[in-house]
Amino acid sequence: METATGGGQPLLHQKSPETQRFGTVKQLPLGLGHDTRMYACQRLNRILADTQILHALYRKHHWMVRGATFHMLHELLDHHATAQSALVDSLAERIQSLGGVAVGDPRHVAELTSIPRPPDGVEPVPVMLSRLLDAHERILVDARDAASRISAEGDEGSNDLLVSEVVRTGEAQVWFLAEHLVDTPLVRV
Repeated sequence: METATGGGQPLLHQKSPETQRFGTVKQLPLGLGHDTRMYACQRLNRILADTQILHALYRKHHWMVRGATFHMLHELLDHHATAQSALVDSLAERIQSLGGVAVGDPRHVAELTSIPRPPDGVEPVPVMLSRLLDAHERILVDARDAASRISAEGDEGSNDLLVSEVVRTGEAQVWFLAEHLVDTPLVRV
């Protein structure tokens, strides 16, 4: 006969103090100093928060897109959202690998983001695309600045992530979105 504390009963409603506070880094043998890792984690967490919001905007606009280009934009926004989701994971894992704590709770993300909140309802497609472009620009400006400063501190791993993944993905997505806002006639020149 099994007891309530035996192997079959889940231990529910567990509570504990935090094992590591947000905004701290634990010591790891990475060849990077504490201050460098602290700075990198702070910058990466801001970009992570903005990237999580951009991902959510892509999802929202993917659901809300309307009009003659519905199918094309619906698919494009879904594709971009998937790429942003991968960036979220890469950024969070980099922060953790530096000994930091990645921002993960949506309420905490909302406190850290620089991207303005959209209205709760549906906007015209050009406004949605403009909103996405603005969010991308905010992230690109911050990512380029962070990459430069983090590189100067000797953290080439974070620099590489920011340039090779965040900046390059963002630039390509901006190009695809911006071209949808060009007013070009379809059948007449």
